[in-house]
Amino acid sequence: MSMLCKQRGVCSTSLKGRVNLKKQKGAAAVEFAIVMPVLLMILFGIVELGIALYDKAVITNAAREGARAGIVLKNPKPSTTDITAVVTTYTSNYLLTFGKQAPPTVNVNQSTPSTFGTPLSVTVSYQYTGLGLGHALSALTGPITLSATTVMNNE
Repeated sequence: MSMLCKQRGVCSTSLKGRVNLKKQKGAAAVEFAIVMPVLLMILFGIVELGIALYDKAVITNAAREGARAGIVLKNPKPSTTDITAVVTTYTSNYLLTFGKQAPPTVNVNQSTPSTFGTPLSVTVSYQYTGLGLGHALSALTGPITLSATTVMNNE
């Protein structure tokens, strides 16, 4: 040992320190292998939830657009087919489906004489498939259905 090590009582080249370093050499890799799948599941879960919330907002806006198209004052009044076409066009343009074109279900409920002040209800339902976690969650809980209803009075 050198004179400096003897005076301070600490020497970095001790045998005990080298043995501990050799024992811990792969510890970081093992910890990383344990933690990484959990972190990836959290990351993919956040992405999946973001896509589901985006699709829910699109379904809500599609119901609003369909109801608005159905209540505007024009002659003749838009039919149920016209309202459904507005909703389907909106969802086909903005819905994230990842190549699986599953059109939403549109239910239009309006009073027979669509006069001023009578309500028009448009309900849009969509089965969300999502990415990998969406399929896994659907297998456990059943299909995930996103739904939105808008009620507006005729003008």
